[in-house]
Amino acid sequence: MKKDPFRLSPYEVQWLLVVGFAAVGYAVYLRYMAIEMSTVALACDAGSQTMLCKSRLVATYLFKNSVFGIAAIVIATLNLLRPSIVLITGAVIAAGFGIVLYNIALSGIAIGLLILGFSRPAPATA
Repeated sequence: MKKDPFRLSPYEVQWLLVVGFAAVGYAVYLRYMAIEMSTVALACDAGSQTMLCKSRLVATYLFKNSVFGIAAIVIATLNLLRPSIVLITGAVIAAGFGIVLYNIALSGIAIGLLILGFSRPAPATA
């Protein structure tokens, strides 16, 4: 049985662009408007129960424990073994959050694994 190489359709590429920009955009918003802004940090530490403070608390817990980077590596490794658009989407989201939210090394490795997922042999032509 002949196995075709994995290739993304134009719609899948557009989907990944939208999802990637949305993930990185929200991560930038969290980093610069919630985590690093001192007025928000003081309000949240004083006991404010807003959605921004809860998002800040969750994001801080996740990046302190390297969840974004570890999740990105696991999903990218699974994508390397058995590529699919679902795995690529998950890895792009996790790696996007990890790059922006202080898990740079692990997320960089995951992005490298994502790129390796596209290095399949070309179909033979006769």
